[in-house]
Amino acid sequence: MNAPASDASTPARTVVYVANADSLDIAILELDGAGAGGDGGAPLREIDRFAAGGTVMPLAVRPDKRVLYASIRSEPFRVLSLAIDGASGRLEEIGSAPLPASMCWISTDRRGRYLLSASYGSSLVAVSPIGADGVAGAAQQIVATDANAHAVQVDPGNRFAFATCLGGGVVRQMRFDAETGRLEDNAPSTWRARPGAGPRHFAFHPSEPFVYLLNELDATIDVLEVDRATGTLRGVSVAHALPARFAGGAPWAADLHLTPDGRFLYASERRSSTLASFAVDAESGALTPIETVPTEAQPRGFAITPDGRFLVAVGQASHRLSRYEIAAASGELGLVASQPVGLNPNWVEIVELPR
Repeated sequence: MNAPASDASTPARTVVYVANADSLDIAILELDGAGAGGDGGAPLREIDRFAAGGTVMPLAVRPDKRVLYASIRSEPFRVLSLAIDGASGRLEEIGSAPLPASMCWISTDRRGRYLLSASYGSSLVAVSPIGADGVAGAAQQIVATDANAHAVQVDPGNRFAFATCLGGGVVRQMRFDAETGRLEDNAPSTWRARPGAGPRHFAFHPSEPFVYLLNELDATIDVLEVDRATGTLRGVSVAHALPARFAGGAPWAADLHLTPDGRFLYASERRSSTLASFAVDAESGALTPIETVPTEAQPRGFAITPDGRFLVAVGQASHRLSRYEIAAASGELGLVASQPVGLNPNWVEIVELPR
């Protein structure tokens, strides 16, 4: 699991992991064009396929980039701990542990000692310990939530945790003990969204005290300010991720991510199969629309490369992957290449490894 030493001037190897729910596998691809001198227009090169043995959906990477975690949503519900080969990016199973339900989201705390998971169908979140070897164990705590828990993450300071509850229309606010992994209700215990919004996924700004919350049912993005001392949220502004003149039925927003420098934010919307882009105001957190571009059919998941140069999106209905180059000055997306990736691709994680 130890990465080989490399010269600082050698371009990093960028490896893309895609969970394919109906192929029951994880596609492992290398982005040849991410490093200096690479062919930026080349498709991703498939390195390997990892057979997950079940319906694999959410993925999460340990902060040290040595382990990938995969939630299996077919019975028996479990989390796989997969060692990332430091030279090739290939995966090797080093552990498997039960999860208390079908978990639609997993993430680690900031130190990589605990795995947090959320269940939409069972309306709960759970905390599982992660050993020094990177292997996640069985859940040590299960917390009932408002209806349809969809995501759970700890804040950048590793002191507070938040969980979105789509059906309940709230974001649960909790205190997180980084030593024991225990969750406790904060005061107040919830931040309430607008009726009918449907809180789904959220992302923390990398340096400023803002949280961006994507709402599935109305395709809006709430800009929230988090009090770093108390771990509570306050609404600041609202942006809209639907394309202009949308007439495709009920919105069905899916995912959102910020560039590593926090300058741009992107959101996917499944009903229109589009990606919306926004410029981020670092002082107010406000979002200014840039453009909306068509993408793969039913884009449930996407990710941005650690260098902020590329965005990789997958379509559940197209079974394909598209890669876009992010314009450094404007944040606009330029399609680079599209390719098949697997059946029902739904989640993307990207890891940068030293060469």
